[in-house]
Amino acid sequence: MTFVTILGFIAAALTTGSFLPQAIKTIRTNDTRSISLFMYLLFSTGTLLWLIFGILSSNMPIIVANAITLVFAVIILFYKVRNQKKGNINK
Repeated sequence: MTFVTILGFIAAALTTGSFLPQAIKTIRTNDTRSISLFMYLLFSTGTLLWLIFGILSSNMPIIVANAITLVFAVIILFYKVRNQKKGNINK
């Protein structure tokens, strides 16, 4: 494994790991008041496109990071949409 690949995996771990606390908090509290629906829609779409890019370019750090990040982002997005559909404005 090259230095560049190792650097990519370290960057992937740090940026992907940054979503874990928000996903855990959202699941535990069901509180999505401070989360922007539009931001998470844009972010999830961008992450999906990065994942596709990683797959097409066979770049493992990009594939791994964006696959995991997409799961976390979609979980948060799911809670946000569900709360809005329920009319749960406070959550």
